[in-house]
Amino acid sequence: MQTAPRSMVRILTEPQVEALVPFSSSHRRRMEHAGQFPKRVRLGPCRIGWVESEVHDWLAERLAEREGKA
Repeated sequence: MQTAPRSMVRILTEPQVEALVPFSSSHRRRMEHAGQFPKRVRLGPCRIGWVESEVHDWLAERLAEREGKA
């Protein structure tokens, strides 16, 4: 299994994701299960996060849809 260099991957916390995507945590969870939002990364028994680039890519797709480019 290949691993990316540490400098390439940044993990966003739930408050950071909520600031970018103002959905409730339960709505984001439903979207994740439906394959409509990036999947969370389990960082520990009580900590989760999201890969920053995946969240930004998801947002870019929404903007492209709005502009009719997708």
